[in-house]
Amino acid sequence: MTTTRIDRCFAKLKDEGRPALVTYFMGGDPDYETSLKIMKAMPAAGTDVIELGMPFSDPMADGPAIQAAGLRALKGGQTLARTIQMVRDFRAHDDDTPIVMMGYYNPIYIYGVERFLAEARDAGLDGLIVVDLPPEMDAELCVPALKAGINFIRLATPTTDAKRLPKVLENTSGFVYYVSMTGITGSALANTGDVSEAVARIKSHTDLPVCVGFGVKTAEQARAIGASADGVVVGTAIVNAVASVLGPDGQMTADPAEAVATLVSGLAQGVRRARLEAVD
Repeated sequence: MTTTRIDRCFAKLKDEGRPALVTYFMGGDPDYETSLKIMKAMPAAGTDVIELGMPFSDPMADGPAIQAAGLRALKGGQTLARTIQMVRDFRAHDDDTPIVMMGYYNPIYIYGVERFLAEARDAGLDGLIVVDLPPEMDAELCVPALKAGINFIRLATPTTDAKRLPKVLENTSGFVYYVSMTGITGSALANTGDVSEAVARIKSHTDLPVCVGFGVKTAEQARAIGASADGVVVGTAIVNAVASVLGPDGQMTADPAEAVATLVSGLAQGVRRARLEAVD
């Protein structure tokens, strides 16, 4: 593969001596225009890499908050085609921030892998995280994505042992996403000492950056995780920030983009303190 925006982003951050802040939001939540506004607000608030959620009706790895966000998006008319269009619309204003689409294989399979990859690449997508495709199914999407110039980012977990890890890493590119606990999104944060050991173990098998997610909600948690990881992933807290300004009927009581930007700004400050305090 040629160098991607993801590669360039992590190389730049390595030179700066700090980890990345990777922020997830659900495409189309609560509606297309508001969601696009949230996406556009993220980089200025401190996001380094954007994870764009692809809503799906049966999200097996997602907790209640992200499930609810996906249902709001689907109810609002979000489709995979509109999620790809969101990438295109974002790229009209920002050609630098890496975008990773995250979700499940079913919508891509129904859409058509070849069509999806061609349209997503043309729109300006940089990477994919597809949580329900194991390495044994790389021929389905992973290898075609790599050939199309799109990074395929694999998940590693606390149960990924030394025998399994090389297989998981085999066709991974961009970065490795370490899920810091077993269970669903939005669970309690894992022990930071355990996370540090896991990051070191993964790094002994790959030169790729290792980003840690699942459970990070505050600037202090972001700082603690960022002390050892190459990136800190935050998702449920951002989805909750959107939900917090929606009334019972879905009406907005405040601007979701402002709520997300305020949260991201605080998380970014935490991430930026991580290495400084580690050195001190």
